This record gives sequence, C-alpha cells and structure tokens, in this order.
Amino acid sequence: MASRQSTVDYIVEQIAEAGTVYAKKMFGEYGIFCDGKMVALVCDDQLFVKPTAVGKAYIGEFVEGSPYPGAKPYLLITGDKWDDRDWLVKLLQITTPELPLPQKKLKKSVKRKE
Repeated sequence: MASRQSTVDYIVEQIAEAGTVYAKKMFGEYGIFCDGKMVALVCDDQLFVKPTAVGKAYIGEFVEGSPYPGAKPYLLITGDKWDDRDWLVKLLQITTPELPLPQKKLKKSVKRKE
C-alpha cells in the first residue's frame, strides 16, 4: 500500500521548522530530507526516522521497524507523535547533524568520436 500524499504533506508541514525540509517520491513511497540529508522515510503511511544514538536517547523507549522488506531498522514514529510539532522538530534537529552528507555521484565520462 502506498502512502497518501496528504500524510506526507502533513509530516513535512509539521517538521518544516527543523531546517530545509522536503519530500521526494522514491520507489513508490517518500524520502524525507532535511538540510540535504535523507532523515526519514514515509512508507505505508508510517514515519520511519533514521536511527542515531542521540535520536534513540531523545525518544527513550523506541520501537524499530522496517520501512520495506530488506531495509535496515528505522525508528518508527507513531501517528500520535506527529501532532507534537515541537517534539518532532527537535528529533529531526538532533538527528540531522549525526547523518552523513550524501555522496556525490560521479558522472560517467562519454567518449566522443572525432
């Protein structure tokens, strides 16, 4: 089951104060980006935040879940936490700096015929 656009829009609206936030459609679901880093996924209308030590400590008792078969475990953020904008923003503000910047893809060189 794919996520509804309204779910993604609501989550992005709630976390907008965390930085430069946007959603990108990926593999039929959505990646959530903050300041150029993918910090979360929305899959099957559920929010999965990338796990970090500071994120786990902030949450306290956390639940891990897999956003799709074969994925590494993420922190599953239940819908009741989505309404707490300040809590959600803080989670992303402390998680984002802990994640690496995406690696730039090398462009394949194209040989020209002369």
